[in-house]
Amino acid sequence: QVQIVESGGGSVETGGSLKLSCVLSGSDASKCGMDWYRQGPGKERELVSTVTRNGVKNYGGFVMGRFTLSRDNAKNTLYLQMNSLKTEDTAMYYCRFRGGSYCDVYYWGQGIQVTVSP
Repeated sequence: QVQIVESGGGSVETGGSLKLSCVLSGSDASKCGMDWYRQGPGKERELVSTVTRNGVKNYGGFVMGRFTLSRDNAKNTLYLQMNSLKTEDTAMYYCRFRGGSYCDVYYWGQGIQVTVSP
């Protein structure tokens, strides 16, 4: 059974940093891709960053070099280092694993809150 557990969220001031972790169990994190999404208050869910099974990474346009995605295949863990945080980064952050035989089954974590104060 695939399970996803996120950690590392919290409250910081503008300009601060946080590192989110996403631990996957029940499957292989390197088999398919993994992503971080976020949903701010009153906003739609948007892609923050993604990594393919080949290790190719992409970021949402709003990231502008502030966030770094990494994956530790040995620990089955995906990380998101967030620096220079802004108030508009305040959101619930979700980790998603793309599983299944054809990487077309999506598994979501429960989400973790990130709050950035002025």
